[in-house]
Amino acid sequence: MLLWLTLALLWSSPCWAGQTYGIGGGSYFSTSKDNESEITGIRVYIGLVGLIKSIQVRYGSSWSEKYGSPGGNAQEFILQPGEHIIAVYGTYRLYLRYLVLYTDFDRWATFGEKTGQEFFASPDTSEKVLTGLFGHHKLLGITDIGFQWDYPLIDVTSAQPDTTQIQNKSALPGP
Repeated sequence: MLLWLTLALLWSSPCWAGQTYGIGGGSYFSTSKDNESEITGIRVYIGLVGLIKSIQVRYGSSWSEKYGSPGGNAQEFILQPGEHIIAVYGTYRLYLRYLVLYTDFDRWATFGEKTGQEFFASPDTSEKVLTGLFGHHKLLGITDIGFQWDYPLIDVTSAQPDTTQIQNKSALPGP
């Protein structure tokens, strides 16, 4: 039985080993990676006393489920086409209190109230972007949060070379 438990932990999702920010505890959540769409928006729900109660991620045009506790006032940050989240700053006490999302278009969005222990998260290389979130939540809000970073998706239709000039031999410069 111990062997099976050890193997299950070794083969489990890598986000368990990811860095989280906050005290933790409660129910685990994780966004599902969307291999066809990138993050296009974040919706954060703020409670009456400034706690970050829950969070949603938009992939393409669809919102994920709401991760966290019920209630709160929604604040949204919608990304522009081709824009990515490249760093996150935040604070926490018993619960997540504040988030600032920074993008590669020199824009940022703030959520909550800046109070408590500070953290800063960014990918290990400048080419990676935010692709998902994970963490824990209790009755009053999110107790810790972590960030999944990966390379942005490549739009295959726009990445194809333009072959119209090559097919039209008369358009090629020649002797």
